[in-house]
Amino acid sequence: MLKKILFVILFVVMTPVLFAQSPSKEDLQRKTQDLKREIDNLNKSLADIKKNRKGALVTYNLIRNKIVARERLVQNINKEVRVLDDNIYLSSLEINKLKKELDTLKTEYSQSLVFAYKNRSNYDYLNFIFSAATFNDAIKRITYLKSYRQYREQQVDNINKTQDILQQKIASLNSNKTQKSQTLQEQTKQLVDLEKDRKEQNQEVSKLKSQENNLAAQIRKREKERVQMQNAIAAAVRREQAEARKKALAIAKQKADDEKRRRDAAASNPGNPVKEEPVAVVKPKPGNRTYSPFESTEEGKAASINFESGRGRLPWPVDAGFVSIHFGRYNIPGTTLYGQSDGITISLPVGASVKAISDGEVTSVFDLGGEQAVLVRHGKYFSTYSHLASVNVSRNQKLGAGTLIGRSAANDDGEGEVLFMVSNERGQAVDPEGWLRRR
Repeated sequence: MLKKILFVILFVVMTPVLFAQSPSKEDLQRKTQDLKREIDNLNKSLADIKKNRKGALVTYNLIRNKIVARERLVQNINKEVRVLDDNIYLSSLEINKLKKELDTLKTEYSQSLVFAYKNRSNYDYLNFIFSAATFNDAIKRITYLKSYRQYREQQVDNINKTQDILQQKIASLNSNKTQKSQTLQEQTKQLVDLEKDRKEQNQEVSKLKSQENNLAAQIRKREKERVQMQNAIAAAVRREQAEARKKALAIAKQKADDEKRRRDAAASNPGNPVKEEPVAVVKPKPGNRTYSPFESTEEGKAASINFESGRGRLPWPVDAGFVSIHFGRYNIPGTTLYGQSDGITISLPVGASVKAISDGEVTSVFDLGGEQAVLVRHGKYFSTYSHLASVNVSRNQKLGAGTLIGRSAANDDGEGEVLFMVSNERGQAVDPEGWLRRR
């Protein structure tokens, strides 16, 4: 009996610990709804693209994004099913345990009723009391009889409570079984839709094969624009570096002049020497960030640290759209064509708002073949917003996160798109999606 009690106690205590690391059913259901909304938005964009007969590459990338989202949805549904299975298993264990407890309580109560029936006459009670050897013993027997009566009442209360809990657990078990059935139906539906998406993707690959010459021309054009943009950013960064170094030298010269005046004042008044102020020597420590000329001022340093602290949580430069070309080397499916991207190309409606992702200062506004681009400095980091039809900012303007920079332009297919980039202090492009929050 003691072993059984210890097992029950350990089961009750350890169950929350064992399942604490797993996402809750509610969290998984919220994520499922978010993924469904994402897929609905992608389907809407896909319908608009097909209606306007846009390029096959954009359509392919959109379908690919939908497949990725649907695969994540299926994985999330699988997790939901596992959580429901765990809940069903635990509920079954608890129901069996409660049934055994209820049987034990009923058996004990029936035994107490039989005992009470056999000793139901007043004579038996009085005889039990007056047969006591001492007065104190009689008081104890009266207390015992009262306690026994209360014990029987408590037994009834325990039976009722256990029955209520048992009914709740049975209702929860049935609810989990119903939810599991519905979730499995949803899983089957998503797997069918996923297969349809993959077939549609294969159709778009065939279209891409038939448009290889046109796509090759587009890639050459994009590569020319990429090099042009790269040169423009490099020139702007070099200019900013020169200005930052000049400012750092001016600050250092100002400190040296102040020190010289202090020493001259001390030499001209030997009776009242100026107190030496210790010079703080900052020694680099392992793991410390490396400062650059862009951080020669407190403002520049604060801007860099603010940008770094938002890594992975910065807002997207647009409110809608999807990434049609990711950072780095990419290929055109079904062909031998490859391209290179220094940022991410976001497909979205023409004229959509493009906003600053963090506080900063406009470094450059330049024109690239009829489209405009804006370079914003965030301490020692830079963000670039190009393929803009119009610009709402000017050079040296201070910006806050969310400030409207401009409006998206149309590409050769007539679809709106924006190229967004993030660069370091040397002008080297880094993957911007690593800085932005998950959508």
